Amino acid sequence: MPSRPFLPFAASFFGLLVGANLWAEQPPVASPPPVPATMQQLFNGKDLAGWDGDPRLWSVRDGVIHGETTQENPANGNTFLIWKGGEVGDFELRLSFRCNAANNSGIQYRSKRITDATAKNAWVVRGYQHELRNEMTFPNVSGFIYDEGGGAGGRQRICQAGEQAVWKAEGGKQVTGTLIGQEDFARIMKIDDWNEVVIRAEGNRIRHWLNGRLILDFTDEDPAKALREGVLALQLHAGKPMWVEFRDLRLARIAAGEPVKN
Repeated sequence: MPSRPFLPFAASFFGLLVGANLWAEQPPVASPPPVPATMQQLFNGKDLAGWDGDPRLWSVRDGVIHGETTQENPANGNTFLIWKGGEVGDFELRLSFRCNAANNSGIQYRSKRITDATAKNAWVVRGYQHELRNEMTFPNVSGFIYDEGGGAGGRQRICQAGEQAVWKAEGGKQVTGTLIGQEDFARIMKIDDWNEVVIRAEGNRIRHWLNGRLILDFTDEDPAKALREGVLALQLHAGKPMWVEFRDLRLARIAAGEPVKN
C-alpha cells in the first residue's frame, strides 16, 4: 500500500520532534547576572596600595597580585592579603586567579580579621572562604565554601562545589539540588591557566560562578553561625611551598532592599 513506505520516515520525524521538545524543556545553565554599573577596581595593577599582607610573601609581578611561599620564606600559619576598604555585607566580587597544585588558596569574604593571641601571624582572617585549587577532581576543586579558622561556626566544608544547599538552624545542611557534576566541571576548569570567579552574596544566600557557570548556590539559615558582613582577603596556605596570582579584582556593594538577581 502506498502509505507504508512513509511510516518509518514519519516515526523518525516524530522522534526528532519529541527529542527536540525534551531538549528545549531542559533548564538553562545559570550564568552570572550582568556586571553591575557600580563595580570598583580593588587593584591598580602597579602596587599593593589598599591591601595589607606579609611583604615577604605578597608582591606585584607583571601587573598581577602574586603571592608565594618557599622553603626559605614559609608562611607561619595560613596568611592573607587583606583589602583595607572596610567590611562588606551584600556584594558581588569578580576576579581571575591561577595557582599551582602544590597547595590550595582561597578568597575570604564576610570574614573577621584576628589580632588576638590565637593568630599565628599578623594577617589572620576567619570566616567564609571560596576555595581555590588547581585541580578538577571532586570534591577537592575550586569553588566550595570552607569555614576558614572556624569563623562561621566550625563547619569546615560548608557547601561543596556543585551543590545547591541550605543550612538549617535545626538539622544542619540539606542538599536540594545538583548544579554541575564531575564531567562538566572538568570541562570548564582551566588547569594551569586563568579562571574567572564571580561571588555574589545577598542576605543569607551565596552563589559562586566559575568561568561563567553557576557551581554553588547556598543559603545559610543558621542565625548563630551565618555571617552577614566582614572583610575581603586572599589566602596563602601554610605548608608546602606554593604560589597564587590574582587580577581584575572588582567589587560592587549591593544596597539593602535591592531585589535579588537570579
